[in-house]
Amino acid sequence: MARILLIEDSPTDTAVLTQLLERNGHQVLASGNAEDGIETCKREKPDLVMMDVVLPGMNGFQATRALSRDAATSTIPVLIVSTKGMDTDKAWGMRQGARDYIVKPPREDELIARINALLGA
Repeated sequence: MARILLIEDSPTDTAVLTQLLERNGHQVLASGNAEDGIETCKREKPDLVMMDVVLPGMNGFQATRALSRDAATSTIPVLIVSTKGMDTDKAWGMRQGARDYIVKPPREDELIARINALLGA
C-alpha cells in the first residue's frame, strides 16, 4: 500500500480518484491547490504525487517543477493527471519533472499499472 498525495481542485475528481486508489489498497492524502499540496508533500513525504494541471493560483506544471527541484521532495515521483491531453502538454509536464502523464479520465487498470510502475511495485 502506497501513500499517495492527490493535488486536485475538483471535489468530484478528488472523490472519484480517491475511491479508485483506496479500492486498490492505497492511502490517499488530498489537497485542493498547488501551494497546499507542496506544503503537504514536504510535511507528509508521500510515496507518489498525482498532480492536476489546471489549479487555482499556481498551476500543476509550476508545482511539479517546484517539487522536482526541491531536495526535500525531488525523489517523490509526480504523475500528472490532467484533461490537457495534447502532446505539447505532456512534453512540457515531463520537462517540469513529472515521471509520467495520463489524460483524464484515466482507465482504472491503466492508472494503477502506471502507479505501480512508478512505485517499482
